[in-house]
Amino acid sequence: MTKITVSSDCGNAPKKEFLKKINIAFAKGNSEFLAERVTDKIVWNIIGDKKIEGKEKFTEELEKMEKEKASELILDRILTHGKEGAVSGIIKMQNGKKYAFSDFYEFSGAKGTKVKSITSYVIGI
Repeated sequence: MTKITVSSDCGNAPKKEFLKKINIAFAKGNSEFLAERVTDKIVWNIIGDKKIEGKEKFTEELEKMEKEKASELILDRILTHGKEGAVSGIIKMQNGKKYAFSDFYEFSGAKGTKVKSITSYVIGI
């Protein structure tokens, strides 16, 4: 089971709650939930590693990641404004590795509930 810790100011708006759920789904390996919440032309740029384009490739990448389970997710900040949002925190894996991350999201529209692009910065700590 994945322990989830969220800063108290991280859920007081619908888009903040949406991004919180997205990050919890990443940590728990819930690829079905994530695939339903991205556009068909999703672009996921993991800086210094790879760029994934399209829902099919995105889903394939998520399926690969399901093998590495998180033991804990700490969400420090969730920010949203208009068509954009950002999340930062720490993820601890079951294998003992820890990563600090910042993800920047672009939504399909200001009121959209689909993610159009993600830019991820991940640093081992």
